[in-house]
Amino acid sequence: MNAESDERTGGSPADGEAPLGSRAPEYIKARRTLHLSWQVGVFIVGLAVVGAGVVMLPLPGPGWLVIFAGMAIWATEFVWAQLVLRWTKRKVTEAAQRALDPKVRRRNIILTSAGLVIVAVLVAIYLWKVGFVMPWTIKQ
Repeated sequence: MNAESDERTGGSPADGEAPLGSRAPEYIKARRTLHLSWQVGVFIVGLAVVGAGVVMLPLPGPGWLVIFAGMAIWATEFVWAQLVLRWTKRKVTEAAQRALDPKVRRRNIILTSAGLVIVAVLVAIYLWKVGFVMPWTIKQ
């Protein structure tokens, strides 16, 4: 993997994927200082978006979606981020195909149903033994 993001990889991209490398406008890539400034700006914006996504993981919000959006921002300029996004896209597609397999779907439905029955039985036993008691007392 090449550290320079503005150099293209040899050969044609497989499966209609875009070639790796910088997607900065040509007038920016033509000037080294401007291109380096552009890359720093893209990195900082991507870092802020990924950081917000990491904060959203334990807090309310679409954490993983925001992290992938930050990676997509980085992928406009950096080859390593483009490779990570391609790998992630491939793995998500494979997982979706496995999940849609009829045998896997049937197994997942059976396991979910069994789990729900077990939880319902445990809740029924708890309510039968203890009753429906609020954990606090409300005085009027």
